[in-house]
Amino acid sequence: MTTTRISLGEWTPDQHAVSGSLRDARNVYPVSLGYAPFPNAEDYSNAGSEALNSVLVGKYGDNVQILGGGSTKLFKYNPTNRNLDDVSKVGGYSSTSPWRFTQFGNAIIGANDQEKLQAWYIGSSSVFADVSASAPIAKFVTVVRDFVVAANLNTGSDPTKVIWSDINDETLWVSGSTSQSDFQLLGDGGNITGLSGGEFGLIFLEKAIVRMSYVGSPLFFQFDTISRGLGCIDGGSIAQFGNETFFLSDDGFYKCDGTRVQGIGTEKVDRYFFDDVALTDIDTMSTSVDPVKKLVVWNYPNVQGQRSTLVYNWQLNKWSRVVTDADVLGNIATAGVVLETLDSLYGTLEAMPASLDDRVFVGGKFLFAGARGNKIVTFTGSNYNSEIITSDLEFGYNSVINLIRPQIDTVGSGGVNGLSTIKIASRKNLFDPLVFSSPYNTSNIGRTSLRSGGRYHRIAIEPLGTLWSNVIALDIDYIKTGNR
Repeated sequence: MTTTRISLGEWTPDQHAVSGSLRDARNVYPVSLGYAPFPNAEDYSNAGSEALNSVLVGKYGDNVQILGGGSTKLFKYNPTNRNLDDVSKVGGYSSTSPWRFTQFGNAIIGANDQEKLQAWYIGSSSVFADVSASAPIAKFVTVVRDFVVAANLNTGSDPTKVIWSDINDETLWVSGSTSQSDFQLLGDGGNITGLSGGEFGLIFLEKAIVRMSYVGSPLFFQFDTISRGLGCIDGGSIAQFGNETFFLSDDGFYKCDGTRVQGIGTEKVDRYFFDDVALTDIDTMSTSVDPVKKLVVWNYPNVQGQRSTLVYNWQLNKWSRVVTDADVLGNIATAGVVLETLDSLYGTLEAMPASLDDRVFVGGKFLFAGARGNKIVTFTGSNYNSEIITSDLEFGYNSVINLIRPQIDTVGSGGVNGLSTIKIASRKNLFDPLVFSSPYNTSNIGRTSLRSGGRYHRIAIEPLGTLWSNVIALDIDYIKTGNR
């Protein structure tokens, strides 16, 4: 009998099963050794009066305000009762485009491709209002240096136009001798599909990426095409963290630092994604960053009429996937909750979105969040339905596996390791049907005795309970056998 350890490497569904790549990494996220459980989405707010297409947070000093957008209304989260209060401008809105928001000082500025840019001033606003009479109607908005920048203007009639406000003044959008506000038409690359900001701006078009750099008077901004032929398929795929912007092109996932464009899904998940996505509804895609776990997460419509989620750890360059019923991804920050108010807010411990020591209850901490229908959710729930499936494993021409020991780090388990269920599919040829066994439960010392023979073995492991923190590897006992 021989014992070997199978490390759980990368999930790369674009590669063949005999390449050593995992065949599935479901409801987990990549860590340096193996995978950790991805928490379930839990309700953070009560129900608003309509479904949300965006969730965001504004923070200015100690004042934290969580906002959400729907097709006809804008909402503010009320921390005293968890309600979503309607804070729309008089008359509301009407748009099929999701809201895009940016923060400029104490102003949160939103664009929905139908109304003039909307502004909410943290600490003073009671409802949203037009930024100003001169503000544009835009599909996208961001901040570059000391300017608010908007693009794809006038409900699509100016799809290649970029406009920026006066310096340090989000209300002035008219160029002149005393203003640095101006505009630029981009003549090559198709329509503008998104923006990212910072010290420089990135303008994403269908077939190009343009860097926008401040150069001062008289031109104010310089525009340099850094990618020709490769652009962004939809603005909902864009997420920014630090100097990196992550996005989806029409052939896969990329990141850009303002100079270099680099593929991150090539021969990993690009083909998997395009086989799974419903391209006719790609405009419902959303993206967000989990800054704690170092993850970029994409939520998109799939061909089964549901939602799929891809997870990318940008430090490890590794992927996983999550099954969720969340419709939208975003970020919030917590306003803080004192223990005396928990009963009135949640009623019972079971109704709380996380444990008492979670950062969701600590004021001012940023959280990865989203929306499910008309409620804001946070991804702070319990572990659920995680599964890792190995590649097709070979131990000589034929072999019999008779013992599997999962290596699972289980917090607070009193020394019990590896509680899980195991399924195995063994076959002689790759073209033979792949049929998994009924699940085997591990013993209280983390062992699974079984007997399964063949040339190729594929093993599925589902960690049990809510206490496990990392699935690392499988120890396998096998016997080589002859061929007859």
